[in-house]
This record gives sequence, structure tokens and C-alpha cells, in this order.
Amino acid sequence: MPNPLLRTDRLLLTPYTPADEEEFVALFQDVSVSRWMGDGPSTEAEDRALFGRIFTEVYAGNRFEVWAVEADGELVGHAEIKPTEASGGHEIIYALAPRAWGRGLGTELALALLGHGFDTLGLTEVHATVAAGNGASLAVLGRIGFVHVRDIQEDDGSTTRLLTCPRTAVPAENAARAQAR
Repeated sequence: MPNPLLRTDRLLLTPYTPADEEEFVALFQDVSVSRWMGDGPSTEAEDRALFGRIFTEVYAGNRFEVWAVEADGELVGHAEIKPTEASGGHEIIYALAPRAWGRGLGTELALALLGHGFDTLGLTEVHATVAAGNGASLAVLGRIGFVHVRDIQEDDGSTTRLLTCPRTAVPAENAARAQAR
């Protein structure tokens, strides 16, 4: 099944196209964004290879869902929902360009991913892993119903927080907002 389109009041989540490569690489090359992703900033070549694998492995193998995130017709972020070993379930992953920060788009995006996980994928809980120092993402997820489950000590000595949002814990006003339009 191909990635579905997801819409919120201000965001459109679409499958990537090859034409999105430069904007994808620019997002992942922005250190203020990539410092919170995976093992931190990667080389441009690694980010281009990652973009290529979205098509050759993820989409081609129907492994999980990955989207380009647009606001006002401009690519401003990246989103995924996928099974992970760290959580033992499905995890949401998202990133927004700094020009999209401070406008509530992170909350809107996380709610869209939650709604998709619960309503389309039929999940009973959704997880997220967030670097302990990423206060902005921890605050967003806490506001919409995620709770801290445990800390994961990484090989480099850093701490990642595992958060879980059971379907039953989503506040009613967020549940309504989480349904993608």
C-alpha cells in the first residue's frame, strides 16, 4: 500500500518525489535540526544516500510510511511512522525546519501522525524516542498525551527518552485534532 496523503489545517504530508532531494538534504544538513536525529549530523553524501534509500528500500519494499511535510506549498519537514526495536511497537519520527518552529506545527504534525497510527494502522499505542536534551520535542509530545516510559543509555553516553501514548490517553480535544483531514 503506498503512503497515503495526510492533511491537517496547515500541513500536507505527501510521499517524497525525486524532486524533493535538495530540500530533504538541506533539512538534514541543518545542524539545529540534525543534532536531534539519530546519531546527529551526517555528511551531505550520507543524507543523499538516505534520501535514495527512501525510494529503493522503504517505498519499494513497502517497509513503513515516510512523508515530506509541506506548509504553504513549501517543504518544511520530514515525518515517519515505523516499527522499532527500541519501543517494541510503532514510533513516530518528525523534524521541522527552523523557519517552521514556534508556530504550533510540531504539535499539528505529531497529532497527525498519532491519528494515522491509531485510526489507519489500528495501533493501541504509539511511541517516540527523543534525545533527553530536546526539550521542545519533549514538551510537544507531553502536551498531546505521551508519557515517559524509560531512559535508554546510548553508546556515546547520551540519554534518549522512550515515550508512549496509549490511544486511551489522548485528551479528547487532541483526539479530534489527530484525525487527518
